[in-house]
Amino acid sequence: MKNVKETVGIDVSKLTLDVFIHTLKDHAQFENNRRGYLKILKWLKSKQISLNEVLFCFEHTGWYCIILSYFLKENSLDYCCINPMEIKRSMGLKRGKSDKADSKEIAYYAWLRRSELVPSTPPAKNIIELQRMMSLREQFVKQQTALKNLRKGMEQITIKGQPDASIMALDDTLSHLEFQINRIEKAMDALIKLDQQLNKNYKLSKSVKGVGPILAIQMLLHTHNYSRFASWRQFSSYCGLVPFPYQSGTSIHGREKTHPISDRKMKSLLSMSAISAIQHDKELKNYYSKRVEEGKPKMVVLNIIRNKIVARIFATVNRGTPFVSLSNFAA
Repeated sequence: MKNVKETVGIDVSKLTLDVFIHTLKDHAQFENNRRGYLKILKWLKSKQISLNEVLFCFEHTGWYCIILSYFLKENSLDYCCINPMEIKRSMGLKRGKSDKADSKEIAYYAWLRRSELVPSTPPAKNIIELQRMMSLREQFVKQQTALKNLRKGMEQITIKGQPDASIMALDDTLSHLEFQINRIEKAMDALIKLDQQLNKNYKLSKSVKGVGPILAIQMLLHTHNYSRFASWRQFSSYCGLVPFPYQSGTSIHGREKTHPISDRKMKSLLSMSAISAIQHDKELKNYYSKRVEEGKPKMVVLNIIRNKIVARIFATVNRGTPFVSLSNFAA
C-alpha cells in the first residue's frame, strides 16, 4: 500500500478493543461498539495523525470484528483483516500473552508489510446474514445427529410394545429440530432470491453435477459471492486440495501431498460432492475407474475430482452459463 505513514494494531475481543500506534508506541483500550470506534478516531486525531495515512490491522475473529470492518469501510479508512495464524507464525518464539502485547505485535506486523498488504473489503450484508443462517443450521444439524445416535442407543434397552417416555421426548425434539432446519433452509433460499447476482451464481454452481444446495451456499459464503479469489486454483489451495512438493537436498524426496492448514469444512463438503459426482456423472465415473485401474490411489483420484468440481463451478460462474457435460455431445 502507498502513503502509509502509520500502522495501528487492534486486538479484537468481544467487549473491548486494544489499540496500539506503532511509531508512537502508544496504547489505549476502547469499547467494541460504534461509540468506541468514534473514540479511536478522536484519539488518533489528538495524536496529530492523519487518518488517510493510517493502515488499521486486526486479526479475523469472526463476528467480533464484522461491525468494526463495516465502520472502517463506511469512513473510507484502509484496513487489513488478517488470519491470526499468519500473524502468530510471523512473530517467532513468544512467551506470555496479553491484549496489549497482541495489539503491539499486530501493529508491528502491519508496519513491516505495509508495502505489500492489500486493503480488505467486508463481505456484503446479504452474505453476512446468509452466514448467520448457515451457522444456525449447522448447530441444529449437529444436535439432530447427536439425538438420533442417542435414540438408537436407547432403543436397544427399551421394552418392545410399551410406550417409552424417553423415546417419545426424543422424537418430539427431533421433529421440532427438523421443522427448524427446514425453516432456516427456506429463509436462506428466500434471502438468495432477493439478490439477483447471488441467485444467479447460486443456480449456476448447482448446475454442476455433484453440487447440492448446501455446497452451493457454502461456496457463496467462502468466496464472498466469487469475489474473494482470483481463480479456482487459489480457492483449491485455500480448501487444502492442492498437493505441494516435499523435497530437501539430495536425500529427502517425499511424495507430493496436501497441506494440513486448510478449510476442513469445505474440504469435507467437496469430498462428499466428488463421491456423488462419481455416481451420477458418466464422464467423472469413467475417469475415476480408469485412473484406479492404472494403479492410482483412490484418494488421489478423488482429490483430482474435487479439483475438477471446483474448476467447473468457477468456470460456470465466470462464463455466466450453466454447466454442460461434453459427454452429451460425444459421438
